[in-house]
Amino acid sequence: MLFGIVLAPRRNAGVLNSSFILINKATLMRSGGSNDHSNRDLVVCFGEMLIDFVSSVSGVSLAEAPAFEKAPGGAPANVAVGISRLGGSSAFIGKVGDDPFGYMLADILKKNKVNNSGMRFDHKARTTLAFVSLRSDGEREFLFFRNPSADMLFRESELDVNLIKQAKIFHFGSISLIHEPCKSTHLAAMEIAKKSGSILSYDVNLRLPLWPSSDVAHEGIMSVWDQADVIKVSEDEITFLTGGDDAYDDDVVLKKLFHPNLKLFLWFKGRVDGVKVKPVDTTGAGDAFVSGILSFLASDTSLLEDEKRLREALVFANGCGALVVTKKGAIPAMPTKEEVHQILQQEGLGPS
Repeated sequence: MLFGIVLAPRRNAGVLNSSFILINKATLMRSGGSNDHSNRDLVVCFGEMLIDFVSSVSGVSLAEAPAFEKAPGGAPANVAVGISRLGGSSAFIGKVGDDPFGYMLADILKKNKVNNSGMRFDHKARTTLAFVSLRSDGEREFLFFRNPSADMLFRESELDVNLIKQAKIFHFGSISLIHEPCKSTHLAAMEIAKKSGSILSYDVNLRLPLWPSSDVAHEGIMSVWDQADVIKVSEDEITFLTGGDDAYDDDVVLKKLFHPNLKLFLWFKGRVDGVKVKPVDTTGAGDAFVSGILSFLASDTSLLEDEKRLREALVFANGCGALVVTKKGAIPAMPTKEEVHQILQQEGLGPS
């Protein structure tokens, strides 16, 4: 039996709107809405961490940008910091270069109270750099420097297995599935987490220019699809994964992307109350939203069985995403719980 409720961040005229959650109640009943480690609340985020160079001016292409501002980033690392800022417990596992940027990133995690003991430093490859701009049409433009970068060279023997086993939620994206040896390391980490009873959380985070081809991207992204308990996708990602179908067609999404072990499916359909903001930089909005949802889920997985509480969590997550777009960079913009409650109260969306 399935039921739906609305969800997640979509930007429209400065309003952070929502998407749609699909919850498999039968799966929740079988699993008890929890895993075997109900006393844990740790979220372990696996994947890339990098330096974003964000255009100092909005509404221009990368080529037109007059200057760039340095900011730490990388979707899994963004989520780890986001959860910590909200008062949750998080850890990051990944590889950076044995260079000034790599050690800067490790220090940023430490300062943000993210467990960075699972980080590794490569002596031969550099930390990934990404140049980011917000064009006049509202879309982001990316240019990555990683040929190869340290995160691509993460080996299974370098995994912090004990840290993974402690995870209540193991969160990851698709970029770490592109190249070997990182791909095999990613799959091994997922297997360890799954066997340890962790919830597997998957944010597709499609970056086509990083993949060898569209076909390889589709195959790689879908290769772990059926193993994920929680999946977050955007409209564009649904269109890509379904071969060009309508991202708003329920039948298409259910037929092509749903799998029977899925607990949460987050896609852009429907609406919970949005938060009006003046966007400055949309980088990290989705990561902040994911942080908000996972922070709630890590503290109490039973909210998946309570539509009212889940809606409240989604409104809170929308507040997280809204605040992030008001500042430049992802990690520097991640909000605290108090800041989220404040903006929700200002919008009349706080707890009644």
